[in-house]
Amino acid sequence: MQNKLQQAYGNIDIYLFDQLLKGRYDNCKKVLDVGCGNGRNLIYFLRNGYEVFGVDPNPHAVETVRELSAALAPDNPPENFMVCAAENLPYTDGTFDLIISSAVLHFAKDVPHFDNMVQTMFRVLKPGGYFFARLASDIGIEHLVKPLGNDRYLLPDGSERFLVNEQVLLKYTNQFGVLYEPIKTTNVQNMRCMTTWCVQKH
Repeated sequence: MQNKLQQAYGNIDIYLFDQLLKGRYDNCKKVLDVGCGNGRNLIYFLRNGYEVFGVDPNPHAVETVRELSAALAPDNPPENFMVCAAENLPYTDGTFDLIISSAVLHFAKDVPHFDNMVQTMFRVLKPGGYFFARLASDIGIEHLVKPLGNDRYLLPDGSERFLVNEQVLLKYTNQFGVLYEPIKTTNVQNMRCMTTWCVQKH
């Protein structure tokens, strides 16, 4: 059983898995993973006939995900995966049914950079399309993070991240659409907090 699950879903983000189990993306056809890395969140989509795209600033990661795609979905073109930053997506408006952004937004350099990434991702999302993001936040550890300026913070785990709070996420949600899942935050032993942010575009 374990092997079958591993085969079907790979090392998928557990909160993205939750949305798949709920059938949320059953009617989506075109999927973009922004910051796709080695493709850990794309195995299910490649195996199940979605049109899959991915961008990542790391050329080695893009090469790896192209190989993964060729193995699991030979008809999915390798040029669907390209070296690109989140704020420079080269797609026309309203191209995708689903955009995944897992552990990307907290690498923003400052507020304008964060805003640029979010605006660009929602620009290429279709009306009615789904946005799924996981990102670091200060929710629940507000008193444990040290501000470094530009909304970047030193976390108890020693990492530096751009952090959002619920107000910021709700502001963007209201700008672009509605939550299709409540904002959920996982507190990892007060060392860091990861928040799941799910928006359906107006």
